[in-house]
Amino acid sequence: MRKKLPGIASATKKLADGTRRKYFYAWRGGPLIKAEDGTPLKPEDPRFFVAYTDAHRARKMPAQGTMFNLVALFRSSAEFTSLSDKTRKSYSRYLKMIEENHGDMPIEVVEHPKARGEFKSWRDQLADKPRTADYAWTVLARVLSVAKDRGKIARNVCERGGRLYETDRTETIWTADNIKAFCAVASTELQAALLLALWTGARQGDLLRLTWAAYDGARIRLRQGKTGKRVTIPVGAPLKAALDAAIAAGRPTTTILSNTRGKPWTEDGFRTSWGKAFDRSGLSDDLHFHDLRGTAATRLALAGCTVPQIAAITGHSMKDVESILEAHYLGGAIELAEAAIVKLNAVYG
Repeated sequence: MRKKLPGIASATKKLADGTRRKYFYAWRGGPLIKAEDGTPLKPEDPRFFVAYTDAHRARKMPAQGTMFNLVALFRSSAEFTSLSDKTRKSYSRYLKMIEENHGDMPIEVVEHPKARGEFKSWRDQLADKPRTADYAWTVLARVLSVAKDRGKIARNVCERGGRLYETDRTETIWTADNIKAFCAVASTELQAALLLALWTGARQGDLLRLTWAAYDGARIRLRQGKTGKRVTIPVGAPLKAALDAAIAAGRPTTTILSNTRGKPWTEDGFRTSWGKAFDRSGLSDDLHFHDLRGTAATRLALAGCTVPQIAAITGHSMKDVESILEAHYLGGAIELAEAAIVKLNAVYG
């Protein structure tokens, strides 16, 4: 029996009567393997396996009444399980950090107002990587939010924590010149991705997963991986022409986008190919594929679309569309202002 159970440690002790007895432990430094009445067990005893298994099961269970419990609760919650695989993977990295740094913190300490200072100090230790620090804080705040919502703690001390990483993307949109420069060096497959992004406003991951079954000749229907929201997008003439031409030529894969070998893109493969083409284009390092999503919203606004119309196409909430146009992607502010004056002149000029 003993040979089949990994990690068992043993020690021989001399008893008061001078005899020696061998004791067995579930692992080095672990608990003594014993019966319910406290009698030490030997590997040949049938009860040994049960006691060994119970010890390891208890070892894997989070310490009761601590942050470990709150993290375990979050992992089993719909707030976590409903996330995309990619997001869950990212969250798991930070959940592990939280367990390593705060796992044994008692719940009564977690909800105490002074705990905020300790959590802030932990975040500040990551300040050399502001995005990492902010992500870690966000995940911790969500863990505590779920715990509070489930009645496990009375206070979430990590609400409204502020951000260390600040970025001003006011002018960060793809202009016509940017698009022209990129297409001049990009493969046909990468140009197709850019065209699809500009005319749908969808995220990169959603576009790479998009199948031909989602296109009916007039509309594209997709389910956003990040939010789970279903979006129906009428297809504009340039995009329709490209999609119909691809169908006529024979679709190489089940996905609309494919690499130069006619295979579906992997996310890593796409990012690598996109990055190489971007470097060859000589464009600014601050311009990213994700900015095409905001560019699409801005182009729709410049075309005269309302906030609800833009939201219906890109899948943003109306509040997010307003934020994009007002704070993050105002590269077209001059054009919007000029269009407004044209309308004003038509009425009062």
